[in-house]
Amino acid sequence: MSIPPPPGSQQPDGRYPPPSPYSPYPQGPYGQQPQGPYGGPPYQPWTQGYSPYNRPAAVNGLAIAALVLGILCFLPGVGLVLGLVALAQIRKRGERGKGMAIAGCVLSGLGLALWTLALVTGGAAEFWKGFRDGARDGASISLKRGECFNAPGGSLEGVTYDVDKVPCDGEHDGEVFASFRLGGGGSYPGDTSVTDRADERCYGLQDGYAMDGWAVPGDVDVYYLTPTRDSWALGDREVTCVFGNTHEGAGLTGSLRNDETVLDADQVAYLKAAHVLNAAMDTAPDAEYVEDDLPGHKAWARRVAAALEKQAGMLRGHDWPAAAEKPVTGLAGDLDKARVEWAKAARAADADGFYAHYDKGFKLIDPDRTVTARKALGLTTTPPSEDDTGLEV
Repeated sequence: MSIPPPPGSQQPDGRYPPPSPYSPYPQGPYGQQPQGPYGGPPYQPWTQGYSPYNRPAAVNGLAIAALVLGILCFLPGVGLVLGLVALAQIRKRGERGKGMAIAGCVLSGLGLALWTLALVTGGAAEFWKGFRDGARDGASISLKRGECFNAPGGSLEGVTYDVDKVPCDGEHDGEVFASFRLGGGGSYPGDTSVTDRADERCYGLQDGYAMDGWAVPGDVDVYYLTPTRDSWALGDREVTCVFGNTHEGAGLTGSLRNDETVLDADQVAYLKAAHVLNAAMDTAPDAEYVEDDLPGHKAWARRVAAALEKQAGMLRGHDWPAAAEKPVTGLAGDLDKARVEWAKAARAADADGFYAHYDKGFKLIDPDRTVTARKALGLTTTPPSEDDTGLEV
């Protein structure tokens, strides 16, 4: 006989009750839930979507590069391409950086449009010229003929990268009288080569700015600013010729310029004739004594004789004002006499014969003989000392 279940029991036949449809865990016998190691429910494995150790997706590197190039507007075409490639990679790999890639594309596109417009209108060429000039200015000093300046520490020697331009009317350290460019596009030729070239050209160019050597103070000499090895690499080839004081710490006051812009036509005519002789006198041989180089001294005497003939002809060929006519004519006569003696010195058989005619010819071109003509023309009448500038007439 069967025993019916107690009243209220809902359990069906069977040994164990069925699992509850609402229980997330499997049930044990008598409706008890299985226990974990510490009395709680058993652990469940973490899924990847909720793992505390799950790392976020990486940022696409090309997107970063595209944004940087877009902001700098540098190589905009490259920035645009990188941005487009980055967008494709982001979609495929699930990486981050879509906003950066889009921003890089937009900025690079604008930059590319601006570069295209600059090329069409010639603005790119102007930009590059300005950049190149700026680089040169940063490496060399840009000064023009007739400008005056102060150098750092007041010294015109050593290396300097900057000067301060000042008016020539006041005190200053240097005055630019000429400039020229060195040839050659190769490597830096060396300090000695650059200095020798600057020395030769600058001394030859000073007469074009200060035509009257008598008006240049005796303590003034020629200096020059030359390219350095670093500025040469940036395209600097300019040599700047400068007048400066030979005494340390001393400067100049007022401009030394006396050329066609300052002098009248008669003064210019006289000084141009004088330069012919001065140039010939500057070609004297290196040997101090005639005995050491008689052929060299005889060749020099021939050059001086030719210069004297040309100078006298230039003086006679100009229409001088009445006050200067007589003294200039007298000076031309002295030059004729001097030419005869220098020509004889050029034909001398020995050193003694050379000296005999050289002494006579030299006295006839003594600068003191030109003072009267200079005074009549309104030029400086105080001869420079021979130690300062050599013979100048």
